[in-house]
Amino acid sequence: MSAFGRRPGTAGRPAFGVAKPMQAGPGMAGGAQFPAIDTPAAEAPPPPSNLSPEMEAMERLNQRSTAEAMEPEKAQGFEASVHKIKEQVLPRLLERVDPEAAATLSKDELTEEFRPIILEVLAELRITLNRREQFALEKVLVDELLGFGPLEELLSDPDISDIMVNGPYQTYVERKGQLVIAPIQFRDEQHLFQIAQRICNQVGRRVDQTTPLADARLKDGSRVNVIVPPLSLRGTAISIRKFSAKPITLDMLCQWGAMSQKMCTALKIAGASRFNIVISGGTGSGKTTMLNALSKMIDPGERVLTIEDAAELRLQQPHWLPLETRPANLEGNGAIHMGDLVKNALRMRPDRIIMGEVRGAECFDLLAAMNTGHDGSMCTLHSNSPRECLGRMENMVLMGDIKIPKEAISKQIADSVDLIVQIKRLRDGSRRVTNVTEVIGMEGDVIVTQELFKFEYLDEDKDGKIIGEYRSMGLRPYTLEKARQYGFDQPYLEACL
Repeated sequence: MSAFGRRPGTAGRPAFGVAKPMQAGPGMAGGAQFPAIDTPAAEAPPPPSNLSPEMEAMERLNQRSTAEAMEPEKAQGFEASVHKIKEQVLPRLLERVDPEAAATLSKDELTEEFRPIILEVLAELRITLNRREQFALEKVLVDELLGFGPLEELLSDPDISDIMVNGPYQTYVERKGQLVIAPIQFRDEQHLFQIAQRICNQVGRRVDQTTPLADARLKDGSRVNVIVPPLSLRGTAISIRKFSAKPITLDMLCQWGAMSQKMCTALKIAGASRFNIVISGGTGSGKTTMLNALSKMIDPGERVLTIEDAAELRLQQPHWLPLETRPANLEGNGAIHMGDLVKNALRMRPDRIIMGEVRGAECFDLLAAMNTGHDGSMCTLHSNSPRECLGRMENMVLMGDIKIPKEAISKQIADSVDLIVQIKRLRDGSRRVTNVTEVIGMEGDVIVTQELFKFEYLDEDKDGKIIGEYRSMGLRPYTLEKARQYGFDQPYLEACL
């Protein structure tokens, strides 16, 4: 047989890949070569709807109630064949490789070392691959041994912002604000658990049955949460929040429609004029992205300390020191909490202290820092509105053992916080700044606020895209004096009016 698959003496046979023209059968229309194709009724375009918007909404509700459960999408074609070959090659490859030596090599070096071994294994199995299939197999095997297996292709996709693994056989991703199922699967629960351990071990965290919860991060700063059985009933669950490789700025958020030009100008001045800012919003609304964008306005000469449970902030300043908490060891000792890091940060001569996410009693330490000469401090927290944000801060201070009256806590919050930036992820997947609210002071035992900007919902188009308007409330800001100290009082006033 020659290199092209043709046996000697078969000259009269057609060349590989050349097919005879299609002939229409008896009674078929459409000419000699291409028969007519009957379009199924399901593929025909739907008739124009004359229903009212309310009736259309109810129709969608009925369709949802009668819809069948979706089956996980499975890999097909080229990808499926490569993964099938990988399952045969991997055990034989592991017999020939020293894992400790392989762990010391980079991915490129390991690929070069693997190439002759893979060819040897393929020859044993009598599998013939073309160059494209061989390169794909090499990548899959290296990802399996040094990377995160099937997750690697999702991590390298720039359009994916969230990855949610619900056990070994179901994975969802978020693309442009919408959740879709991903065509990847793990071999079994053991395979997925090993990858979860590999992610945690890289940052000195551990996950097992005694410590079934873990917060970790990837090398690019992406945040990872892992929960394993017995707490997770469908197997190991991994949630990865990816961050853009290119730093996102306030101008970029303005171009994407997350805020108006006036809001963008006001937030730039707030960041540069050392306002104490709280960024409030729900899960996945873009709080950390907004905090990173605001940090761009910090003067390069200032010393900035960031404090987080799992370090995910990526500030764009030269003098930036990130700090990270530490969980307890097996004996339950040695835990370092965010409150401990805030107290220690006050002794490190910071100009600003930025907390990734406030969840508990460390809120009191942050308020104390804001009140003791560390203007320009920022934090994020979960809440649905600026007013609820203030209530949550009061509750978080009360979580600690500090015995002070609620009125004193409210006064400290009113004296410390200058601005609350509320962010929401709307139902069409878009993320928008819905409120920019100023904290004025106390009136009796109530914290007084005033709204500078607001996003108002108007309508939605036929594709479900929400249409709204960013409105300036036309009020003179109380923080104008702070902006005047930095020479921004006139542009700040013009942006708010």
